[in-house]
Amino acid sequence: MANEEMMNEMENEGTLIPLVDEEGNETEFELLDVIEYEGEEYIVLIENEEDADEVVILKIHPIDDETEEYVSIDDDELLDTLFDVFKSRYEGEIDFE
Repeated sequence: MANEEMMNEMENEGTLIPLVDEEGNETEFELLDVIEYEGEEYIVLIENEEDADEVVILKIHPIDDETEEYVSIDDDELLDTLFDVFKSRYEGEIDFE
């Protein structure tokens, strides 16, 4: 399953994931966490820049056994809930201002 692979990758701190936006610009993100919530999986990323201070949460959409895509989330309530889960997991490790 994709989540098991991600969990194995997460053991290698600093896993980088390149994402391409709608205009074709590629940005590199660091993998912070994978959250399972209500039967769906979500990836938590932060831009791979020294001064980055915002996380990005995307839904993991499996395409086949080896490929997945990351889809933006339009539901603000869901995003808030996922961010709260993320914050609770890393309380004391990450300073959330």
